[in-house]
This record gives sequence, structure tokens and C-alpha cells, in this order.
Amino acid sequence: MLTAQPRWGSTSIGRDARARKRGEEIAPLLPVIRRFLAKRAAPDDVDDLVQDVALRMQTRRAEGEIANLQGYVFQVAQSVLTDRARRDIVRQRSRHAPLEETDHPVEGRSPERVLMGKERWSRLVAALGDLPDRTRQAFVLHRFEEMSYAAIARHMGISVSAVEKHIMKAIRILAASADA
Repeated sequence: MLTAQPRWGSTSIGRDARARKRGEEIAPLLPVIRRFLAKRAAPDDVDDLVQDVALRMQTRRAEGEIANLQGYVFQVAQSVLTDRARRDIVRQRSRHAPLEETDHPVEGRSPERVLMGKERWSRLVAALGDLPDRTRQAFVLHRFEEMSYAAIARHMGISVSAVEKHIMKAIRILAASADA
């Protein structure tokens, strides 16, 4: 009977022990790596970069011992910095703007604002009901049924130009009622 061999030639218990040992070896180097990265990256990115270095070291698949662990960790840190810089260029990170409260204020729903919205909605519904039948029909078919002007013209038996005029008339009347 054949049994499945582990992918890397050892048991998962052995891999866990090696990963734990590697973590213990790397942990004392992380403050030094943090200072190294802090000199070369934005302060907001340092924690993420240190985590990336630790993750790469932890998931390293090579079985052999590292002759110069400190040198290797610095090489990994430089690689993480290079990868981040490439990713930032590709994603045009320098062109991103932070989302600040002052730039994009969020209004709370005050009772006054809710009441004003309800009143405005009531005026629009009343104005829509007051539209001439053909104007209301053209507007509803276009805005709510998402029909094209040509389809509305065929449906109503009028020209496309007449549909345009009905919809423009409806928009003018509804806009005036919303502002009132």
C-alpha cells in the first residue's frame, strides 16, 4: 500500500519545529531591521515592511541552515523594500490622496435634514403626478423603465424629437418643484 509522502520530505511536525526555531532566531534581529527600514521608508510603512520581512523569513522553504543569518535578513529586508517600491510605482501610490474628514465631510442625519428630505420628496411626487399624461409617461419610461428614446417613441407612437421635448419638459418642471 502506498502512502503519501509529505511535500518537503519531512513531517509537518518537523516543519513546525523548524519554523518555530527560525522565528526564535529572527526575533532578536527585528528591532535592527526596523531601524534599517525606518531610514529607507515612510514611517507609516515600517510596521508593514517589518512584518513582510518576518513573513518571508518564516515561510522560507530552503531546508539548509543560513550561514550568515543577519546578512540574509538584511538582504530579505532590501528585497522587501525593492518589491514595495515597484508595487508603488505600478499602482501609482504617489498619486493617491488620503481620505480626510475635512475633504469629504460626512453629514449626520439630523431630524431637520430628514424632514427637509421628506418634504422635497413629497413635492417631487406631487409634481410628477401633475405632469401632463404624455410627458409623465415619456419621463417614467425613460428614467424608471430605462427605455431608450427610440423605444419610447415606438411605444408611444410619436417621434424621437417629441420624446426629447417631453422628457426635457418633465425635467424642467421637476427641478423647479424640487427647488421650491
